[in-house]
Amino acid sequence: MSRTPIALTCGEPAGVGPELAVAAWQRLGAELPFFLIGDPRHLPDGVSAIEIADPAETADAARHGLPLLVHEFAAPAVAGQPAPENAQGVIDVITRGVDLVQSGAASALCTGPIHKKALKDGAGFAFPGHTEFQAHLAGVKRVVMMLACDQLRVVPVTIHIAIKDVPAALTPELLAENLRITDAALRRDFGLKAPRIAVAGLNPHAGEGGAMGMEEIEMISPLLEKLRDEGLKIAGPLPADTMFHARARKSYDVAICMYHDQALIPIKTLDFDRGVNVTLGLPFIRTSPDHGTAFDIAGQGIAKPDSVIEALKMADRMARIRADGQ
Repeated sequence: MSRTPIALTCGEPAGVGPELAVAAWQRLGAELPFFLIGDPRHLPDGVSAIEIADPAETADAARHGLPLLVHEFAAPAVAGQPAPENAQGVIDVITRGVDLVQSGAASALCTGPIHKKALKDGAGFAFPGHTEFQAHLAGVKRVVMMLACDQLRVVPVTIHIAIKDVPAALTPELLAENLRITDAALRRDFGLKAPRIAVAGLNPHAGEGGAMGMEEIEMISPLLEKLRDEGLKIAGPLPADTMFHARARKSYDVAICMYHDQALIPIKTLDFDRGVNVTLGLPFIRTSPDHGTAFDIAGQGIAKPDSVIEALKMADRMARIRADGQ
């Protein structure tokens, strides 16, 4: 039985997204069915792209070229130079991808990297990024960002804020929502019957009994105990400096971290090229490569497709697990 294909959005056409889609097809061929949503003018010269009218044509098209669901943009793309007139096209492609995955025409959504400033300048984009926009389209109030590779999964509870603002932002409600959403997603989309969750402390040595901070005693520990009573399998709060060596990683399925770098430094150190960004809490599956538009190397044919390929593979695995559980 043929699998429902994955939708891959082109992202910012002046970045590496279109060329990485081509490289991913060259590596995967018809082995993993996916189609690109984008403008054929934005693909590298000489690329074998097969235009499709319906995602159902993906499997046959993938035997001969990159399956392309055409979405016309306002202008051609110049590598490294985002065009303001193309900003709305980038936004519309994301919306189209969400519509396709919600309708069942695509099994999952994998998104190419966007340039948020270009979208804001060119189209008044009002969202901090991909994740928040897709949550808006799906009517979901809270989603969780997880970064994953073969060796580690991490979730930062607070993300793009200054370190000085983290303690105030780290509320019991926010931490509880992140833990519950992560636990539910690992059960539904990763096939884990009882996910083992390790929670890092906020302070060095997880506060060391209050000597280095009181957040662990006053907020984090009581909340974790409450969630354990709900059935979540949680360890912590743990000292972050001893959580990520090889032996420690074998004891949990995901690490919940209190701020951005606490989560992203270990995973980028372990597997810089193949990390995948997964959005948990959406009604559909969404993955993306863990890198940006890379304007500095766009159009040179040197961008590595590893993260896009891993994002497509992870989306495919998640889609099959979710389908088997329904």
